[in-house]
Amino acid sequence: MKISQTRSFGNTAREKSTVCRTFRALQHRQFRRLWVGLGISAIGTWMQIVALSLLVLRMMRGSAFALGSVSLVQASAFFLFALLGGGLADRIEKRKLLIFTQSASAGLSVVLGVLTWAGVIQLWMILVISFLNGTVLSFDQPARNALIPQLVPDTDLVNATSLQTTLFNGVSVIGPVLGGLAVRLMGFAGNFFLNAASFVAVLTALYAMRLPAQPVNSRSILTGIREALATVRRDAVLPWVLTGYGSLLFFGPSPALMLPFYSMRVLHLGPARLGLLFSSVGLGSIVGGLIVASLKGDAPKGRLYLAGILTWVISLASFGVSRWPWVSMVALLFLGVGQTFAATTTITLLQTRVRNQMRGRVMSLNTLLLMGVRPLGDFPVGASISLIGAPATVSVSAALVGVYGAITFITRPSVRSA
Repeated sequence: MKISQTRSFGNTAREKSTVCRTFRALQHRQFRRLWVGLGISAIGTWMQIVALSLLVLRMMRGSAFALGSVSLVQASAFFLFALLGGGLADRIEKRKLLIFTQSASAGLSVVLGVLTWAGVIQLWMILVISFLNGTVLSFDQPARNALIPQLVPDTDLVNATSLQTTLFNGVSVIGPVLGGLAVRLMGFAGNFFLNAASFVAVLTALYAMRLPAQPVNSRSILTGIREALATVRRDAVLPWVLTGYGSLLFFGPSPALMLPFYSMRVLHLGPARLGLLFSSVGLGSIVGGLIVASLKGDAPKGRLYLAGILTWVISLASFGVSRWPWVSMVALLFLGVGQTFAATTTITLLQTRVRNQMRGRVMSLNTLLLMGVRPLGDFPVGASISLIGAPATVSVSAALVGVYGAITFITRPSVRSA
């Protein structure tokens, strides 16, 4: 006897028992296509990041200031436009907005490649393109995150979010390697053209999507932004989750800032072992993403968030006192696990505790944290490393975030039960 099944979201699904729980969100065809497309695009993005960094260093004779200025310019674009990007994502169809932003990013890569190939590239051109790229991403990322709930049911939302995190952390391990290889084989311009070509995969997935019409916010963008901020402020959980994750990103030294100092001055490692330190963080992020993906959809998100903060604090403190490379690598692995727990649950709580019509604006807050607050925090952390040294700075960072996490755990039962 032939049995037919129907499922919401317009796709035929296998029985849950036939799908590995860890990857269950991939059974939804439209999410799977987007996930694969974003993975290919992310590899190209990492290749361009490596190539652009090497190009700036070569042009400016190894100037760290010039390289830092590129990051600062891009971060400034997020501060200026991230909230506007979220507001726009709630006013127009998210799929169409993503088609535009992904196409614009591909176009900027083509421009960068042409200028480099022609031999006329200058630092000010790179700064302008970096600012424009940050502006485009300010509109792209809130729309991308707000689109996911339209592709999977709520029961698989945590799984889908963790698979997204795992994907981007995974390509961060292989993307830089491929980028360095591409620079050697094809030059800088060839690398930029490859990144432009990588956007074809995600654009194909977006063009193939068929989604039901969604109600959009009819108010002005500025009014909508104020409404979303007020909604977040009134929520019993979101202000604490956002500020806690924000403190982790601001006070916690980024691996790109912390690990070179530790490698040279504390652990006395060469370049090869420095790469192992970076890989340990990436591997931990992948493990953390897979752990979250394996949990049931109704798993307590608040407890997982607090567990992530606690794991991150203990791991950072352990790394700060370690003088043995292998101990440091284990600490960094758990650091990646903890940060992934906190990041995934923050995104999921933002998506599930507000109305669908407000998700773009709310998700822009996450974009602002990741792309704006983290680079901004590296400035005082870098100054602290120069004044009191890397080990003391790491210990202070862990203590500050730990105190905030403890206050949240003790005084906010709403977060524990979220």
